[in-house]
Amino acid sequence: MFPMKPILSTLLVTTALATPVFAIDSTTTYHSGLFVLSFVGFCTLVVIAQLIPAVLMLLGMTKDAPEGLSRKQA
Repeated sequence: MFPMKPILSTLLVTTALATPVFAIDSTTTYHSGLFVLSFVGFCTLVVIAQLIPAVLMLLGMTKDAPEGLSRKQA
């Protein structure tokens, strides 16, 4: 097995040194205002509000599927 402590410390140092590479100046690239952000946030809330019942329904259908098969075979 590989020793984990040197691997993790190397990974930590590498990511700590590479984070300034991903930083950008958002004042020059982003010109949208508060209303655009609030609209995008509202759209996200609508999508999440529709996604939660769909996932619950899917879980319920998959949980009841074996019971339906056994009822159909009996």
